[in-house]
Amino acid sequence: MSDGNSHFSRRSVLKKSTGALAVVGVSGLASADPDDFVEVNVGFAGDSGHQAAHNAADSVEREFAFDAMTIRIPARAAKALENRPDVRYVEVNGEWEAFSQTTPWGIDRVDADVAHANGETGAGADIAIIDTGIDSDHPDLQANLGEGKAFVKCRGNPRMCRQPWDDDNDHGTHCAGIADALNNDEGVVGVSTEATLHAAKVLDKNGSGSYSDIAAAIEWTADQGYDVGSMSLGGSASSTVRDACQYATDRGVLLVAAAGNDGPCTDCVGYPAGYDTVVAVSATSEDDSLANFSSTGAEVELAAPGEDVYSSIPGGYDTFSGTSMACPHVAGAGGQLMANGYTNDEARQRLRDTAEDIGLGDNEQGAGLLDVAAALGLDSSDD
Repeated sequence: MSDGNSHFSRRSVLKKSTGALAVVGVSGLASADPDDFVEVNVGFAGDSGHQAAHNAADSVEREFAFDAMTIRIPARAAKALENRPDVRYVEVNGEWEAFSQTTPWGIDRVDADVAHANGETGAGADIAIIDTGIDSDHPDLQANLGEGKAFVKCRGNPRMCRQPWDDDNDHGTHCAGIADALNNDEGVVGVSTEATLHAAKVLDKNGSGSYSDIAAAIEWTADQGYDVGSMSLGGSASSTVRDACQYATDRGVLLVAAAGNDGPCTDCVGYPAGYDTVVAVSATSEDDSLANFSSTGAEVELAAPGEDVYSSIPGGYDTFSGTSMACPHVAGAGGQLMANGYTNDEARQRLRDTAEDIGLGDNEQGAGLLDVAAALGLDSSDD
């Protein structure tokens, strides 16, 4: 996994005032009638400025610890405050808004947006994110969160680790957003938008986890009756994890895993992606080329967007690259199909049958690039 340069954190919308206040532009007070009441933020210098703002206020709405206050005041008085040397600024108490929702390029490229427009949300499917956990308080994920289980505990302050399975690394939350972020006019949107996400925290804050913990999480996913297990992790072969994958597949779980980031190479798919019970996913770039870091090999079954993918992280959003990002695109699509009644084997075959040939080698793209709309029987010819 490699971090990108783009990071936007959420910002609360500022408190809206009540009462009969004049509507003025945030650029200043010039548009207000002198007798109109306005709500302003006043930054003062010293006790005299503080007292002057208090004396001029009709009401004090808020006082800050950093020599500023929010007051309700006639526009004439506000303009007078602006001219005092012990007042640093007087600004209209404007508003900020949450950033509008962005459709990441990968969601558009695999035609998940076409599925959304046709009412396909993945509602009813259960997707386990077997990873570093999921941010339990993220506004783009919270409504979709179901159960969680910590095979390694979240290590951080109580605000970060509200649940034992909370994400103390970023990776799992990023993958969860790709698979199933809400379609809510905020942040990003996932491949599915109303499936239920379950956090199986098997990787610690450094992104590492044992074979035993990962195998136990796969077993738990099966025993809970979940539809999809998304595994953006891997390494050397493990007999225990192989057995767990067989156990889960036999019980109806569609397992999806990242092929690995060992490219350029010709035969280097890692595990668990290398097991025949698991859908191995390579990563593509926005121009449909193979991402230069993507592992390849005969085990690759599908390709999906994996370079410069924008998604959720604890407290905000960021851009990451890796086959880790490609994997949850396929997991989300699997959730869409299983919400429509497909079994794990049927969903796996359907994803292969409807994939788009983008001209890469078989060991690079497998059956081709994921096409969510085509898998659902929808027209994706707009692309």
